[in-house]
Amino acid sequence: MSKEKCSNTISEATRRNIFDYLRAERVDWAGRLQETDFLSRLYHLDELPSNGYRFKSMLDDMWQHRVNNPMDWDDDWVYGDKRLDLLGCSDEAFLNFLAETLHPIVRPDGEEAAALMAVFNDVLAVDGWQMVPEGRIAGRPVYAAQQLVPSTVGVLESAHDPSGALSTEYVMHQVTRMQAAIQSDPELAIGTAKEFVETIRKTILDALGKSFSKNADLLSLVKQVRAELQLLPESINDRAKGAATVKRILSNLGTAAQGLAELRGLYGTGHGRSAGSGGLQSRHARLAVGAATTLGVFFFETYQMRREKEVS
Repeated sequence: MSKEKCSNTISEATRRNIFDYLRAERVDWAGRLQETDFLSRLYHLDELPSNGYRFKSMLDDMWQHRVNNPMDWDDDWVYGDKRLDLLGCSDEAFLNFLAETLHPIVRPDGEEAAALMAVFNDVLAVDGWQMVPEGRIAGRPVYAAQQLVPSTVGVLESAHDPSGALSTEYVMHQVTRMQAAIQSDPELAIGTAKEFVETIRKTILDALGKSFSKNADLLSLVKQVRAELQLLPESINDRAKGAATVKRILSNLGTAAQGLAELRGLYGTGHGRSAGSGGLQSRHARLAVGAATTLGVFFFETYQMRREKEVS
């Protein structure tokens, strides 16, 4: 029999890496719930088949082997059970399972849930996913899966810095951090967005052996990196198709950077503000994070292409 074709975006390796972490750290996936109660929040267990001839459904199996005789199955049995499809074709089943392990009803310790979410996001970022807060229960966040910006993921999957100064993992991690904070902490997202762009610029300049002032502001850094990567408007041949449009976009890079710096100063973390100052909403943070991601990835990709040409 041929292997089932899957259209999933999350690789088996990513899934196994997360499950291996849960095993190694002895994380109780069902938290304070009974396993039957946990899985009943995700599946109709009475409609899934039994693995044996004695029982009618998976729910009966679980009562026999995990409630009546809890030592029959290993504690990590859930990860490989084909009826649940956590290692199979379903992204949805896998992501919903992870989100449920973070739910306040399942895991009442907020610090434990946040630490677990950070591990999930570090691993999921490789395949373009993250866990983000989508609501709150009794003051605690409820998480759901969210896909990273597809164009960002596509660039980062193929990006590689031969010098080792910048890593795909680093950029993916920072993008994940920014996007994860959009809903739960817009001000943190804005502050992180500005710092992300600033760090990318400084790292590129360091890798190119170019000095810069430690007190240089974001706009100055952007101008210097544009010059080093030959991204100044005047470097575009006027006879090239769309030259005017490309020049206008390059000119606006500095404007976008300046806007990020100003937003961070007004609303983001890292600057003191009066107690009565109002914060921006998540949609404004999403705009700032989107701009920072576009800027950072564009410079990262351009730098990566320059380095590949040098070593080829």
